[in-house]
Amino acid sequence: MRVFRTIWLLHRWLGATAGVVLLLTSITGILLLVKKDYAWIQPGTMQCAEGTVAELQPLAKVYEAVFALDLPQFQSEADIARIDFRPGKRLHKVISVHDHVEVQVCAITLKTSGPNVRRSDWLESLHDGSWFGGFMHDRIMPLVALIVLFLASSGYIIWLYPKWKKWRKQRQA
Repeated sequence: MRVFRTIWLLHRWLGATAGVVLLLTSITGILLLVKKDYAWIQPGTMQCAEGTVAELQPLAKVYEAVFALDLPQFQSEADIARIDFRPGKRLHKVISVHDHVEVQVCAITLKTSGPNVRRSDWLESLHDGSWFGGFMHDRIMPLVALIVLFLASSGYIIWLYPKWKKWRKQRQA
């Protein structure tokens, strides 16, 4: 009985503690699942000109188009976190390391759209814990995953143990 009580107490307190992290992870996970449906989470994709692969502009021209906007988030190559290319849409999404801002550039005409705030990157960093720092992402989040595994296992034990005791008592009688 002492083992059952210990498991029950651990289950209760670990569940309450991990619940806060799980709540945050669940909410951000739901928002990330629907991010393309809401422009305030992730900006919509601009329409680009149709064209062949031979008509695609070189990456240097894409840089020039973004820097020509003279935005504070895009002053040099160091300000660019990444460039996502969508071949089917003939579109470059240029994402800044500052303020979660993106500029979309047509790969054919170099027409730009933006700057747009890209909250999905911020939500993703909240979701995986990296917004709070490396320790949270590298240590706490894996620990929470192990706690969830324990909660699932101990939940079944807490649920089945009384049923098993009752069945054993009936069988002996």
